[in-house]
This record gives sequence, C-alpha cells and structure tokens, in this order.
Amino acid sequence: MMKRFIWSGILLAALLSLSSCNDDETFSTSQADRLAFSAETVSLDTLFSNTSSATHQFWVYNPNRSGLRFANIRLARGNQTGFRVNVNGWPLNGNNGFQAGNMMLYRGDSLRVFVEATARRNVGDGPQEFTDELVFTLESGVEQRVKLRAWSWNATRYDFMDIKRDTTLDSPSRPIVVSRGIKVHEGATLTIEAGTTLYFDHTAGIDVHGRLVIGGAPGKEVVLRGSRLDRMFDYLPYDRVSGQWQGLHFYGSSLQNRLAYADIHGCQDGIVCDSSDVNVEKLRLEQVTVHNCQGDGVRLVNSKATLVNCQLTNSLGNCLSVDGGAVAVNACTIAQFYPFDGNRGAALRIASSRPLRSLKVENSLVTGYASEQIEFVKDEKNTLAYHFDHCLLRTPKVQSADSLNYTNVTYEQPSDTVSMGTKLFVKVDGDKQDYDFHLSKPSAARNKGNASRMPLVDRDGKRRSGATDLGAFAYP
Repeated sequence: MMKRFIWSGILLAALLSLSSCNDDETFSTSQADRLAFSAETVSLDTLFSNTSSATHQFWVYNPNRSGLRFANIRLARGNQTGFRVNVNGWPLNGNNGFQAGNMMLYRGDSLRVFVEATARRNVGDGPQEFTDELVFTLESGVEQRVKLRAWSWNATRYDFMDIKRDTTLDSPSRPIVVSRGIKVHEGATLTIEAGTTLYFDHTAGIDVHGRLVIGGAPGKEVVLRGSRLDRMFDYLPYDRVSGQWQGLHFYGSSLQNRLAYADIHGCQDGIVCDSSDVNVEKLRLEQVTVHNCQGDGVRLVNSKATLVNCQLTNSLGNCLSVDGGAVAVNACTIAQFYPFDGNRGAALRIASSRPLRSLKVENSLVTGYASEQIEFVKDEKNTLAYHFDHCLLRTPKVQSADSLNYTNVTYEQPSDTVSMGTKLFVKVDGDKQDYDFHLSKPSAARNKGNASRMPLVDRDGKRRSGATDLGAFAYP
C-alpha cells in the first residue's frame, strides 16, 4: 500500500512538471495577448548632422500566461532615417532586410532592444526632428510600435583651423564644430565675438602662439565646450562631463590675450599659460568661467596675469595653479567640488619653481570639500610673495610668521566637510554634477569684501552698487 502511494506521488509530480513545461512551450495566437514596453517613445536627444548618438536601450516584456511568437520585428522605414536597432543581439541591417523574424518570447520573459542613430543632414539651420517606428508584429497579427525620435542640427564643420593672419569668428546661423583643433600662429590674432559658441571634438582645443581675444558681453557670452549634445545617462548630459575636449594653451610667444564674458567648461585643462616675459601681461580674464576640467582649471607658469570676476571651479587637478610670475586675482570664486575623484587637487596651488614676484588675492572665495584648499609648493631658492586681503579661505587659521600675508581674512570652519558648499552657494549637487555658484542667502561670504577695491560689475554683468559680497557674483 505504501509503495503504491509513493509511486502515485512520483507520477503526479512528473505530470505536474510536464504540464509546467508544456505551459512554457505554449504560444498564444490570441489578439488579446500583447507586449509591454519599458518605453513607448525612445528619444535620442540632439545630434549634429553626420554624427552618431550614444546607445539607448529599452525592454520588451511578455506579461501573458503563454509565450508569444513574432512574425517579424522591423523598422517601419527600413534604413531611410538613420536609426540602427539591435534586438537581443540580432541587428536589423541590410543582411536581413532590416527585420528579424522567427523570434519568440516566453511567458514572463523579456527582450532588450538597443537603439542608435546617425543624424542625416537636414534643410534649415535649427535642430529638426527625425523619427521612425520599431514595429513588432505578433503571430496573431497584432502590431505594436515604439516610436524612435532624435533631432538633427546642421553644423559648419572644420577639421583644423590654421590661423596665420588676423581672423574674426562671429556668431553664425549654424554651430561651429572643430574636429582637430585651432592653431593661432605667432603674429596673428584670433577674435571670437560675442554670442559665439564653439563645439570641440575630443582631441581638439585652441593652441595660441599669437594672440586670442574673446569679446563676450552680458547675456551674449562666448561658450567653448565639447561637441557631444546627447547624454551619458538619463540624468547626465555629456556637457556636464569633464574631459570632452582639450582646452586652451597659450605658448611662450603668446602675450596680451584678453578673454571677457567667456564660459569654458568640460575640457581637459581649461587654460594653460607657458612661461613668458613677466613684464608684459600674458593673460587677462574678466567675467570668465572655467568649470569642470579633468586636469587643471587655470595653470599659470611664470606669467603675468589678471583675473577679475572669474569662476574657477571643479577640476581634477587644481582650480587655479600659480607657479611664479605676477598674478592679481580680484572678486573670484575658486571652489573645488570636483565629484569624480577623491584625489582631486586643491582650489588654489601656489608654487615657486620660478620666482613668484607677487600673487595678490582680494575679495575672493577659496573653498571646497577638503579642509585645506590652499597648497604651497615652496622652492627656497626663489621668492614666494603672496597676500590675501578680504577673502574667505578654507584653510586652518594661519598663526605663524606667515600671518602677515593675510589681512581681513575669514577662515572657513573645516568641521562640516560635505555640506559646506550648500551653505555658501545656491546649488552643489555632485550626484547630478549640477552647480550654481551664486551665493546662497545665508552665505558666510556676504559683506566680507572691500568696497573700495570691488569691481563695478559682477560675473553676470550686474552692477555691484557698493555690494561687498565676496566672489564672482553679487546676489541677484
């Protein structure tokens, strides 16, 4: 009796197992059974014409009690729109007529779909939408679609700009994209006029042996940035990612460069100045932002330079590095909140491998995550002359003989490391790489400046009208 019971149990388990297998192998032809998608529309952002996008993806689910078979999966317009699709490792290309057939999706299972696009040249100057649809046709005859969309923007492309005589770039009707870089030869001046944006591919930057003049204006900044218009992640545009292009390099022969109302961001090194005659001003920055660099923000080597109302923020290296020369800094925000690497450099590095005749920092902020944001690299053979006047500094209070180099300085308390930026500024969001370095209302940098030495306007071009808030911005 017991043996009969045991054999009956084994037989029942086998039948249930077989039934389960049969359910898994059952495919529905009912038009009531449909697919579910993680997205009904896949948007690929804006692309310059003749350039490719990053890869986007979405999921196709079978929520039904039976499997589903596909008659085909295809692009509605074949290869006419520039979209490229891969379904679970199966590319829809010319080898298979831009479609996949004989695919199946078991109950409770899913497929992953990858989408890319190359933007075709369009008619007109502004970004223009182009679309297609990915069509899923089931064995039952049911047809379901996912919309694919992107925008194509015609650009004027330069492989390499070789500037051998005085040249002016103005704000064109189409964006300017530079593939391999710009070289300004000795004796030539490149002038970039207000409202111009230059987009640089990864290996491109500006090498200046002659002279560079950027003539931006309030509300009409000159923007120098990378050429990626799409996103690394849904929450992170490539425009917020460092290292997208190579930045500006001023060689030893380059003097009397002037940059006004410029926004330089997302590059390797922002601005590098090689050693030159320190009796002649090499670089003057007024109302300039250098933000989110994978190297140094501004690196001055044995150079005479003036920085007024500048924002130098978030560099893997140092936000401002001064090694010798003669440098004046007034009403600048120098803040080190680079989010990608805990081994980031300092907000301000001061070195004397060459004689540092003078470094005067006034009405400025020097701050960041770490408790020490001023790094000294002293060479006893060379002079190291520096002075801070009416500044907020994130550094331990100086009580040695060097204290004579600090006048009317507010020392930031280092105890609150993580949230210090949000106490000073409107927004410091390292997770999304989103920053606003205007002073917050309760900021400790308010009313700490010297009105008699404050510039007449701030970084936004607004009149300070006697305001004594430190840094590049007067509160709106």
